[in-house]
Formats: sequence, C-alpha cells, structure tokens
Amino acid sequence: MHATDRRPRPYHALADRVPGTGRDPASVRKRIEAMEKVLERMFVIPGTRKAVGLDVVLDILPVAGDIIGAVLGSYLVWEARNLGMSKWQMARMFGNVGIDFMLGSIPWIGAIPDFLFRSNSRNLRIIRRHLDKHHPETVTIEN
Repeated sequence: MHATDRRPRPYHALADRVPGTGRDPASVRKRIEAMEKVLERMFVIPGTRKAVGLDVVLDILPVAGDIIGAVLGSYLVWEARNLGMSKWQMARMFGNVGIDFMLGSIPWIGAIPDFLFRSNSRNLRIIRRHLDKHHPETVTIEN
C-alpha cells in the first residue's frame, strides 16, 4: 500500500464495527479505563477497603513481573499517542511507568511502593483530562 493510498484496511473496518474496539476517543476511553481497573483495582483485599490489581500481583514474579507490569502500563501511553496527546504528557506518563518499575523492582518489598504509587491511575487521570478538554462527548457519568 502506497502512502497516497488512504483506503481503510479490512481489520480497521471490522474493529470499527465491534463495540469498544474502535479508534474513536469514546472507545479508547473505555479501553484505558478497563485496563487501569485491571492493573490497579481488580479486587479488594478482604477486611480492608484497599483495592489491588494485576500490577501488584505481578510483583510475585521477581524480575519478569516488573517488566510485564511496565509493558502493560506502557499500553496506556500507546493509547495516549493514538489520541494525539502532546509529547510532554506522554513523557510524564512514561516517567510514571518508569518510577513504578523502579520502585517495584526492589526485591521482596517492591510490592509496597507499587501498591502506593499507582502509576496507571495517575496516567488515566492525565488521559481523562485530555479527553475531557478535547473530546467532551466521551465523558461518562459514574454512579
């Protein structure tokens, strides 16, 4: 396909028909909110009101868990790039992912700062501010 050929690819047409998989800002918002929930608030610790997600659970795996968590956190930055967010905003988001990776890589106690820092929640707030400003039709009202 040449650079001047702007025909949509077959998988783009399919993705646009499946709910939540489109490239429009509303679909992106749903995906990043779902990813943040899985990474930071998947379940609540019994007896407390503290939510824990996959990012903390992955700390069970000494090195690989931190790498997997950073890759999953980078997905939010990738979606931010697709939304056309500024390089400064994406740099802040990568900084949050990097800090989370460094804190989580501390042997044995890395889950504690990982539990407290919540880089994916911070990145979600950055993306929400961008979407609320540039795509106000994507705002959802939470109960």
